[in-house]
This record gives sequence, structure tokens and C-alpha cells, in this order.
Amino acid sequence: MEASSIRRHLVAVMAKHLPPSSSTLCLLDLDGRSGDLLAALRSDLEIRHLPANEIGEQELLPDAFDAVVALDVELSSTVLAIALKALRSGGRFIALKSRGTVSRSHLRQLRDHGFARILIEPALDELGLLIRGEKPHTAANTLQRIQSVASGDSDSLQLSRYHGRYIHLLIQQRPNKPVWKLSPGERISWRAAAIERDSSLVLLAFSSLPKAVGFMQPAVLAGVVKDINKVGKFSLAAVQAWDWDIILNPSSDSICGEALIYIDIDPALAEAPDE
Repeated sequence: MEASSIRRHLVAVMAKHLPPSSSTLCLLDLDGRSGDLLAALRSDLEIRHLPANEIGEQELLPDAFDAVVALDVELSSTVLAIALKALRSGGRFIALKSRGTVSRSHLRQLRDHGFARILIEPALDELGLLIRGEKPHTAANTLQRIQSVASGDSDSLQLSRYHGRYIHLLIQQRPNKPVWKLSPGERISWRAAAIERDSSLVLLAFSSLPKAVGFMQPAVLAGVVKDINKVGKFSLAAVQAWDWDIILNPSSDSICGEALIYIDIDPALAEAPDE
């Protein structure tokens, strides 16, 4: 396999490990090479390129990036320290090596430099190595962590001015079980949460998975939302083709006192779920 083809395959693996974020994912490209390939796969990336020979020479804002990526870059103490400092809490460092094998030394290396939730595994079948770690959260409370990521997008956005790739809906799935557990002939159905305003049905929609979960948790505790068991992800183009109105990033206070209505949605229109 040619080097350029190997690089594309490795970067495709890298893309699958990017973390959930607000509608725009801020990414630091430490090698200066993988960012353009990632941008071809994801239109929601805001990328800063930092060539390997300039690492340590440029001042970076702390806690500024959702992800830091490195392709075939030596994981020196300088590189790991810069990556950890640049990441937001819960942000993800993703390193891909075109050659290498799984070793506990990589685990110890990331752990010793302060990373958590470390994953070391082959990148492709018998080719390459994935090394992944996250910057520990400063908040112990899960809701606070989610709200921290969700704050990257504002409440009450106008759909016409929204430039993200996806819209997330609150879904009632019936039956509530994975596809592989379905009986022969059994089919999954989805209903999306909405409200009625001015005699029109209005879907409750969110710019990101953290934004949807950040809304749902306090809304469930307040009794505003019930029986939601899934967040469905749809392309912006698919949503714009629907006849329903959209409320993008409503706050739980903004629909307080409203009765939720559930609209049938074809699950085949949905995208693959976030990690």
C-alpha cells in the first residue's frame, strides 16, 4: 500500500475517534498534515495547523481545543505536555503511528503525563497503532461536564444561521432495544419530541449531542421530558427538507408548561450515532 493511501486510511481512523463536541469541533493538528485530510471528512472542524518542527515554539491558548491530533509524530514529553495543556477538560488526544505494536509503555507514558481514559490498539488490521487519551475533567459532576461542552453553542439559535452538519432530536424508540435483539418481523419506530405553537408542530432540536443531553437531564428531573430513550442525529440537509418548524437549542425554561407532542420520524433518515 502506498504511503499516501496509508495516511488516508489512518486519518479516517482518527476521524472516528474525534470526541463529541459543540457544533464546531476545535482541533489542533500537531503534525500539520492530517488536518486537511480530516477536513475532507468533516465539515464541522475548525483547525489550527502546527507543523512538528514548530511544536514548543508557538504559544497556544490553554483549554482551547476539543481534540489534538498527531500523525507519525514522536510522542516526546514536550508534545504530550503541549497537547494536555491545549485541550479543554474532557478533550481528546489522538495519535496515529503508521508502524508500531500495542505496548504497556504507551499506556504508562500517557498516564504519567496526566491523561485519562487511555486507549491503545491497532489502528488497522495488522497496520499502525492508535494511541488515545483524554484530559481529565475538572468537574466531578457528570451534568456539569456535559454542560461545559454544550456551552460551546448558544441557546435559541436561528436555523437559517446555523452552519453545523447535524441536528439532534429527542427520540422515543419503540421497542427500546438494539437491532440485533429484534424478533423476526419486528421493526423499530421513532417519535421525535415537539411542541405545538400557533397551531403548528415545532420540533425540539439541538446543535450537538452534548447540547441535547445538557437540555434533557434537567428537563427530565423537572418532569418536562418523559420516556425519551435516544438522541437521533440527522443531517442539516435532511432536516431543512421537513415541513415542521424547528426550535434549535431551546432551554428547558423556554418550554416550561408546554405539553410535549411526539412526531413520527423515519429512523432510516438518521446518521450514525456519536460515540
